Amino acid sequence: MSSNHSNNSDRQCLSEPVPHNSSHNAQDNHHLPRLLSMTGCMLLGSASFVLSGCQSSPTVTPSATTSEVLINFENSDTALIQSQGQAFNASLNAKSERYEQLFNQAKYPNTENQAKSHLLAAIRKHLATEHVAVAQANYHMAPFIDPDSIDAGSSSLLKTIIEAYAYKKAASDDYDSDYDSDYDEYIEAEAVEEVYDNDGYDQDGYDEYGYDRYGDSIDSDDDNEVSNGVLSKMADFNPKELAKSYEAVQKAKQQKESTNDESHPSSKGMIGQVLSMIHRTPEQIAASNAYQYQNLTFHSVSRYKPKQRQLQSVYSYEYITPTISSSVQIPLAFDFNNSRIAVDPSAIMPIMALVNPEKTPLPNEMASHTVSFGLPESITTQLPPSVLYDAAIDAVQNSMAELAPEHFSAVDIRNDMFAKEVGASRAVKVYFGSKQSGEMIGKTLKYMTQSLQDHVDANPQRYPDGAMLKAALAKLQLYNKGYQSADVGALLQLIEAIAPISFNQVNYYYLDSSDRMLAKQQRTNIGSDLMGSTTTVLNQIRYDKASFNNHTLTPLLAESFGANAKPAIDGNAWMAEQRQQRDRLQAARYARYEYDDSSLSDDESSGYGDDSSNYENGEYDEAKDDTDKGK
Repeated sequence: MSSNHSNNSDRQCLSEPVPHNSSHNAQDNHHLPRLLSMTGCMLLGSASFVLSGCQSSPTVTPSATTSEVLINFENSDTALIQSQGQAFNASLNAKSERYEQLFNQAKYPNTENQAKSHLLAAIRKHLATEHVAVAQANYHMAPFIDPDSIDAGSSSLLKTIIEAYAYKKAASDDYDSDYDSDYDEYIEAEAVEEVYDNDGYDQDGYDEYGYDRYGDSIDSDDDNEVSNGVLSKMADFNPKELAKSYEAVQKAKQQKESTNDESHPSSKGMIGQVLSMIHRTPEQIAASNAYQYQNLTFHSVSRYKPKQRQLQSVYSYEYITPTISSSVQIPLAFDFNNSRIAVDPSAIMPIMALVNPEKTPLPNEMASHTVSFGLPESITTQLPPSVLYDAAIDAVQNSMAELAPEHFSAVDIRNDMFAKEVGASRAVKVYFGSKQSGEMIGKTLKYMTQSLQDHVDANPQRYPDGAMLKAALAKLQLYNKGYQSADVGALLQLIEAIAPISFNQVNYYYLDSSDRMLAKQQRTNIGSDLMGSTTTVLNQIRYDKASFNNHTLTPLLAESFGANAKPAIDGNAWMAEQRQQRDRLQAARYARYEYDDSSLSDDESSGYGDDSSNYENGEYDEAKDDTDKGK
């Protein structure tokens, strides 16, 4: 309808007379319906006015494109109507296809969805096939805020609050110390002239024990003053005073920087000293990189066997400088089918030496390079590690599949040196901040709970009603209904906003043309404004056999877990033997105590026997006669 018609409708609706009734009750009864009617007319008129503004004016001549897709029912030409109908249907189909292209990502995926599909296919294929891996991790430290940033010289909100509190507390402590010294002098002067009246009370009404005439203690009055002081401080919170404290802190910091004076309140007190101690200056950051991180490298080689559910690895810590060289290798293997873990004995020797130093063997006295430990049967019967492993693998894949496509992005690798080294055809970047990490954790937990619940339901004879695992899963499922996975991400975001630390992780997955995983580069950033630095951990992982075969740690992996490796020492049997030996020593110690107690009791009984024999021989009568004579 036209705008004129809309205005006429508004005018007609608003000009309807409202009947007047002398009765007050009748007026109340008819007022509400009439008001609703008027309101409805106003809303209808407003909606008509808005719609009329969106419609084209009938005086405007339709374009050629519009006339081609519209059907003119006033024309009696059947062929013309049919051609117009076909054109109209073709236009509808084109619009429908265009709409589907915009929102149907399954049929028309955009760049992010394509990158996500390639990566998920590569991960599923990678976790299902046996492969090897070679990893190298390096560390680097940088200022938390870039010196050229607009935020350079600014503190985080948390640090500002802590500094303001430390400044105020340091200033109050200085005032209290001066006041206390003056008060102590006053007390000493008053103590000399302190006089009590005839009833034993001083001029303040307290006796020498601190009680007044009514039996109240001076400590109770102090407690009331303290409690009232806390409440008054909460009630007297003034934002203006907080702003003044902040301004004083900033002025003190500027004065400290200009004069290099450490006597300002911002650097005093325990809080100020702790902040100064943990904060890293640019010179300290440069020294850490030059003398520590540039010489430090972590290496590892691994072999993954999905059918056997085994992961065998050797980890190496290397610190090499022109004057110092240090290297530590630790073989470690997980066997989820047999519920065992194998580790190099040298890694647990310090712990064993603390527990039992006399029976701890040296590494060259060990019969094998590795020691194997297994979970107790009471645990494996309730929750087999193989079931837990399958649940974790499926949960990770399903959780990544549910992440939003905007977290996945294709990367231009034409100038990527690492991509050229591994021969990648494409790369996919996945960003994990606190929100994405929390969402991933929430989804993984829910998927694992569901998988374990399916296992319990499929084995009712093993998990009857009242079984501990069944009850725990039921309660966990109940709590999982009370939150969404995104809530965990929001919680981590809140923690990151409040806590003095920030963390994020950027993963680059390098694939070939057939979506086979070739390598992975993981960059983890952990920093804090309180520390004034950000530590970056760059981990590069290659999955090619050439790098694995040529690595220096591969022979140690074969020697520890290869086909010709010596059988691992049974750590459970060794611990049981040590426990039995300890029990035998303890039993022998108790037996010796019982022997000593029995010997002592025999001596006491023999002494008591002598006394009884003397008593029977009449010595008691002689003693009694002597007592009577004394009386």
